[in-house]
Amino acid sequence: MMEIIRKIGTCLASGLKFIQEHFKATLLVLFVIWLLLPSGDEGMTSHNLQKISLTGPILDATPIVEQIDKAGENPDIKGVLFSIDSPGGAVAPSVEIAYAIKRLTESKPVVVYAAGIMASGGYYSAIWGNEIIANPGSMIGSIGVIMQGADISELMEKVGVKTQVVHAGTYKQVGTFDRKWSDIERAELDKVIGGTYAMFVSDVARARKINPSLSSEFADAHIFTAAQAKKVGLVDSIGVEYDAKKRVETLAKVSEPIWNKEDPMDRFFKRFAAEGASLAHMYFPPVSLQ
Repeated sequence: MMEIIRKIGTCLASGLKFIQEHFKATLLVLFVIWLLLPSGDEGMTSHNLQKISLTGPILDATPIVEQIDKAGENPDIKGVLFSIDSPGGAVAPSVEIAYAIKRLTESKPVVVYAAGIMASGGYYSAIWGNEIIANPGSMIGSIGVIMQGADISELMEKVGVKTQVVHAGTYKQVGTFDRKWSDIERAELDKVIGGTYAMFVSDVARARKINPSLSSEFADAHIFTAAQAKKVGLVDSIGVEYDAKKRVETLAKVSEPIWNKEDPMDRFFKRFAAEGASLAHMYFPPVSLQ
């Protein structure tokens, strides 16, 4: 018996010594194990309502579209709250998200909630929800398109730097930063911006059932408070997230609503990725819904 106790004591002492000598590594291993372990209620009670959050600049639609499509394919999910706090972003990803929401509404109700800023591409993403509810303090709208560029030709001249270009095609240098854009180049960019804006306005008018001839009132890059947005038809009602969730529960007709719980680490990494994408967007600005 004493021999067994002695061996246990030796093992404990060795373990403590290892932890003391490799404290940081031990903490890292424990943290990784904690991340990999399922949450306490996982597998016990399946949720029947899901909240999906779109936060920050829109540059890559893939993670959000995957969540939307999975919610649509999951028969246990009876309704979705799509919460948005985004100033907009690139055109194509915003359209991808908008049409993913449109697909989702074909099988289950979707209530969009404007949690903070729901502007430009952020608003485009929202338009096909069954209803849009806006936080009283939210900012809505900015239905417009922008493309920005710099003319650093004077700086290059002072530094003594010149560019050399070989190209085929009249418009191949459109948007370059080493010289002032010519009138013909500016007209080419106007064509793209105008076409994208027309698509944006047309989709908003169709989804929200607004007369497109009133675009000067609800579009034209106007920025609205929640109350003003409701007046021009961009949102259906005003409320907080509690109200939006209750509306989802009503539309989904669930007697015992159970919402999904997002892991805090997932929220952290989503925010981190959004901030990183925002920095990249500063250096590589595409045509944007901002």
